[in-house]
Amino acid sequence: MTDYAPVFPHGNVEEIADDVFMLRGSIKMNPLVRITRNMAIIRNGNELSLINPVRVSLEVEAQLKALGEVTNIIRLGAFHGIDDLYYVDKFGTRLWSQPGGTTYPKPEIDEELNASTQLPFSNAQIFEFEGTPEPECVLLLNTGKGLLLTCDAIQNYGDYSYNNLPAKILMPLIGFPRTTIIGPVWLKLMTSEGANLENHFRKLLELKFDRLLAAHGTLLETGAHEAVERAIDKAFAK
Repeated sequence: MTDYAPVFPHGNVEEIADDVFMLRGSIKMNPLVRITRNMAIIRNGNELSLINPVRVSLEVEAQLKALGEVTNIIRLGAFHGIDDLYYVDKFGTRLWSQPGGTTYPKPEIDEELNASTQLPFSNAQIFEFEGTPEPECVLLLNTGKGLLLTCDAIQNYGDYSYNNLPAKILMPLIGFPRTTIIGPVWLKLMTSEGANLENHFRKLLELKFDRLLAAHGTLLETGAHEAVERAIDKAFAK
């Protein structure tokens, strides 16, 4: 029998746009610290695609089933994927991911993500970071003024809900203040010796978006493009 990761504290499915939903949850990083983790859900007809999948309780699984059929899971970052195997085994989902990630080699990738991938829903595009030791990308939904879905590279903290008390105390001290940020741990791990990722982030600013939902933190309802630009300026200040 496969040992799946346990279900960590989480909320309910919330609608944030037409056929776009989110779920706020958490994950335990070590015996003391539990941090936020978010999942986006995109509905296309009766098919659901889970972005940055989070395993949920059976009660909230019923909420997903009420929306449609869980068909696809989309992994935007190589450091995420702890719950992917659960969804593949239980729902027979297809895994969409960039190749080359070493943290979660299972399940096997069904559809490789890149900038030219035809996604299982319309009005969307993939932006890839290049030259990083592990793959990472973002997904832009070109609906409304644009909703940017990210993994670890870009995060936003309007509050520290779904972090436990030790995490709430530590977050501002270790580079995770209540604002939009370039993930400091991610940036350190993903920057090869002698390299600089600033140009990749500047290129990302060519995308048009006003909202941001990262895999960690809170939904930024408006002003996301300007917030991400400020985060880039701060992260790469000389």
